[in-house]
Amino acid sequence: METLPARMRSLKLTDKGIPIPWFVAYVDGKPEFRALDNQKFISAIKRRLCWVCGEPLGVWKTFVAGPMCGVNRTSSEPPSHQECALWSAQNCPFLSNPKMVRREDELINNEQMRENVGGMGITRNPGVAMLWLTREYEVFKTETGPLIQMGEPHEVVWICEGRLATRAEVQASIDSGLPILEAVARTEKGGMEALHKAVARFERWLPV
Repeated sequence: METLPARMRSLKLTDKGIPIPWFVAYVDGKPEFRALDNQKFISAIKRRLCWVCGEPLGVWKTFVAGPMCGVNRTSSEPPSHQECALWSAQNCPFLSNPKMVRREDELINNEQMRENVGGMGITRNPGVAMLWLTREYEVFKTETGPLIQMGEPHEVVWICEGRLATRAEVQASIDSGLPILEAVARTEKGGMEALHKAVARFERWLPV
């Protein structure tokens, strides 16, 4: 793992020395890395706290998400400090390994996630992590829960396997994810036109 950013050094560690992100929920006294603490979500929004380290955010906020979130400019998780977000993208097993899939069981599974996450939950591994740096964001309600509208980006950084992603890697993720958005867009009047505009707007933020 990369050296921990200063703000993350106060996080609790597992028996194996792995830092436990602030947002992680505990089950039977043990950290469940696949689950987020709903109370932490509320605190992060109300108090403008970093999703990873739990400390106050400054002017800039960084969202960690996949490219489909970039197309829609929405996220189901609050933002983090830029250095906390980068460390997470480089070291989180799911974010840094394109072949990694979420472990499913009766407690946590993809179907449950799609039902309980705000908006349209996409449970696939996108293969690349998008770091969306912005000053602003807004929370709005959906039928399944709160969702975050990310503000205009100042910068977008792409990470794959712990390094900067190539244009081809990002494009492959977009190409494989767009059919999911298209399926929803076809059910709404003017949906496909709006999606095409969103994709065109998003292209300026892809790697050169």
